[in-house]
Amino acid sequence: MGALQATVIYLILLQAAAAQDGTWKSASATYSKETDASIISEGACGYGKSSSYGQYSAGLSSMLFNRGSSCGGCFEVRCVDHILWCLQGSPSVVLTATDFCPPNYGLSADYGGWCNFPKSHFEMSEAAFAHIAKHTAADIVPVQYRRVKCERNGGIRFTVKGSSYFYLVLISNVGLDGEVVGVKVKGSKTGWIPMGRNWGQNWQCNVKLAGQPLSFEVTTSGGTTVTSFNVAPANWRFGQTFEGKQF
Repeated sequence: MGALQATVIYLILLQAAAAQDGTWKSASATYSKETDASIISEGACGYGKSSSYGQYSAGLSSMLFNRGSSCGGCFEVRCVDHILWCLQGSPSVVLTATDFCPPNYGLSADYGGWCNFPKSHFEMSEAAFAHIAKHTAADIVPVQYRRVKCERNGGIRFTVKGSSYFYLVLISNVGLDGEVVGVKVKGSKTGWIPMGRNWGQNWQCNVKLAGQPLSFEVTTSGGTTVTSFNVAPANWRFGQTFEGKQF
């Protein structure tokens, strides 16, 4: 590993650790105009329309995205230090990390290259942005953010994909820390099988699981684990979504 790559990883991990302690950190925010008030269109976390977090979703710069491990995490964001752009009282909004805001090194970090490393930046929906700033007057605003617990309705959702010997599951609607760092799956004819992160919050294993009811074990970044037994019946099909327990 080169010195530059090691430095980048160190800065990302340092930023992630600092944000976990609940203190406010400085960043910037812009908004994306979408007709359904959501910036989700598959996205770098893989949630897609079926498991969209709607208008309260955000794309994160590399400093915050942490190579996809921040997917599903919740951030409280408020506009600060600008009397003309920020709403009175600096109200906050809670966002779920659902996408990656790529850098644009052809532009200055202060004009267009908002997501250039090592800047901390949130790309919000226009509707969410309007909760903290006067979106008709501002394109980019200074903000503060902190990590918060995720409040979800219903259980964790498991969307199964893949083929006969390639099993892929999208994990969404995760409460508590929101970030998933470990997943195991168990069929009625197998023991617990560790799954590896494919991309975003898509997890995979190369095992034939067709015809077996499926159980899942999910671990979040805070080290808490929840087990959902027999979430999918024996006649499950690829493309279906099932709901398990919640943290």
